[in-house]
Amino acid sequence: MSIDWNWGIFLEPAKFGDTTYLGWLWMGFQMTILLSACAGVIAFFVGSFFGILRTLPNRLLSNIGAIYVQLFRNIPLIIHLFIWVYVVPELLPEAAKEFLFGLDPIIFIFIMSAIGLGLFTGARVCEQVRTAIQSLPVGQKSAATALGLTLKQTYLYILLPNAYRRVLPPLTSEVLNMVKNSAVASTVGLFELSKQANQLLEHAGHPYESFIAVTIGYVIINIVVMKTMQYIDKRTRLPGSIGGK
Repeated sequence: MSIDWNWGIFLEPAKFGDTTYLGWLWMGFQMTILLSACAGVIAFFVGSFFGILRTLPNRLLSNIGAIYVQLFRNIPLIIHLFIWVYVVPELLPEAAKEFLFGLDPIIFIFIMSAIGLGLFTGARVCEQVRTAIQSLPVGQKSAATALGLTLKQTYLYILLPNAYRRVLPPLTSEVLNMVKNSAVASTVGLFELSKQANQLLEHAGHPYESFIAVTIGYVIINIVVMKTMQYIDKRTRLPGSIGGK
């Protein structure tokens, strides 16, 4: 089977949008990066919060963290996105509903997709933070207590800085997965990278060129993520710790 390659298709004017087909992919590339970054911030802070809750001696708070993990890890991401885009806004107070529905549809879908993807990934970050905290030597917490530090100070100055150093390698994997999972947002109408590739396919009819270009786009993003996380890991690593020199 011969393939009619036409790489020049990317420089041809798009059917609409006053740009080229390459411009479509570039907009999708930017949207994927922005969505992943916003969802990543949500996942980090929400996951850290519930991860800390799961290590506290208070059973009620620990159970709240466990419920969050079970709720968001046992439901497929696509269901979460549909719930956040189509169901949650209808349950909000009237003022919040008017504000959201008054936004540009693209901005509205982006915000709700970022929340859905962030909370979904946050459940996995939560478990990683919990495991990292519990893997620390018991003597660290005992020493902090002996010095008169409160529980808040113990977490803030002793446990979390060391836990985050341990969580960086698995966190890198989660960031990479989140970039790939961002493609699911195309099902709720967000024009990220994979959605733009499908649009290019529908209007230009060149599937091989479209999806090779998209593959290269995802590879570039993931290489940048891996190199960035490796740099952070190297800069924050403590001599004498696991993986340290």
